[in-house]
Amino acid sequence: MEIILLGNELLRQKAAPVKEIDGSYGKIAAKMVEALHQGKGIGLAGPQVGILERIFVVHIEGDIPRIFINPSIIGTSQDMVKYEEGCLSLPGIWADVLRPSAVRVQAWNEKGRPFTIEADGILARVIQHEYDHLEGVLFIDRLSDPKRNRILTKFEKRNRA
Repeated sequence: MEIILLGNELLRQKAAPVKEIDGSYGKIAAKMVEALHQGKGIGLAGPQVGILERIFVVHIEGDIPRIFINPSIIGTSQDMVKYEEGCLSLPGIWADVLRPSAVRVQAWNEKGRPFTIEADGILARVIQHEYDHLEGVLFIDRLSDPKRNRILTKFEKRNRA
């Protein structure tokens, strides 16, 4: 699977719900995890690989790969934290982003089984980042205009070279 870069309109589209979770989603998720590892990332959403469906994968070192299909963030902590984020669709770009420190998420796994997870720390961060992708939102959209504009200029210069 090829990872789509900033500038591709697919990254700005809202992903559609998965209508029926069948055996193909296990294969799709496995390919997404493989692409994630190749890109040396920790999260990857369907729109980043041209799949406009509500699916993302997360694999944090020391943990198992996790698959989220049709996720809903049903709760967030009031405590907000800044943390440096990057994105496989914006390689080499990093910025501090303010997000809730913990989340509660409902989703389905690749076998169609529902689950609820409470996450904090890096897992909560990655879940929120990947969930944003399903909404057509990039982490740079959560930055101030001047900071976002500097990042976009840097990204454009790098990709022209």
